[in-house]
Amino acid sequence: MNAIEINKLIYSYSNNKIKNDFVLDIDSLNIQENEFVSLIGPNGCGKSTLLKLISNFIKPISGQIKFFDKNIENISNNNLAKLISYVPQNNFSVFPFSVYEVVMMGRFHQLNLLGFESPEDKEIVKFALKEMQIENLANKGIKELSGGEAQRVLIARALAQQSKIILLDEPTSHLDIEHQIMIFEKLIQLNKDLNKTIITVSHDLNLVANYSKRIILLYDGKIKLDGKNDDVLNSENIKKYFKVNSEIVNRNNDKFNIIINPGN
Repeated sequence: MNAIEINKLIYSYSNNKIKNDFVLDIDSLNIQENEFVSLIGPNGCGKSTLLKLISNFIKPISGQIKFFDKNIENISNNNLAKLISYVPQNNFSVFPFSVYEVVMMGRFHQLNLLGFESPEDKEIVKFALKEMQIENLANKGIKELSGGEAQRVLIARALAQQSKIILLDEPTSHLDIEHQIMIFEKLIQLNKDLNKTIITVSHDLNLVANYSKRIILLYDGKIKLDGKNDDVLNSENIKKYFKVNSEIVNRNNDKFNIIINPGN
């Protein structure tokens, strides 16, 4: 079953297709339930814009987005929160919330009419903090954290939301190598053990190649490639769309190592 179905989707920052204005134009895209998909492409190709459209943060000029065969326009905000959690780039609160409070925000759609957390909500938040290895930060203010720590808090908030689909925009951009791998290992676990549908945006082609099951490459607002990792990430495609030379090294037949050569 399709978790996400997109048809004839068009978006422009000026809300009309004028000359020289960026236009995201997705004719057709289906993401099946329990897929692990990565969106790649050069800066400005529309990756983050597509996630924002799927998350309903911005509205398209035209087209249709469906979740599990139901049109997004017919889904309430509360029910949409049960379907999708979204981890944006650099969205660290300007308010002095604690880490615990930020992660508890992921439970907002489940709180009772008085807005009080139940014992179950508290256990779920505790679990999310532990999964992201930030239990020791629970009482610290979000503004006191490093960028990498804050990023893990936002991912913990998404875990606490317990949605069927998790969208992540550059989830490892502020993290060191150890925590980059930890995040993708955790996403793999969520995908396999909890049947989460995962969509990530990433510029790290090695992480994408080694963890995703499917890669979609966007260029100039359109889907140019969509397929298995070794079909999309080869030296010819990297040269064509990223304008760099590369060498692809396979290790043990299931690991990729993409070596970028800055020379022409």
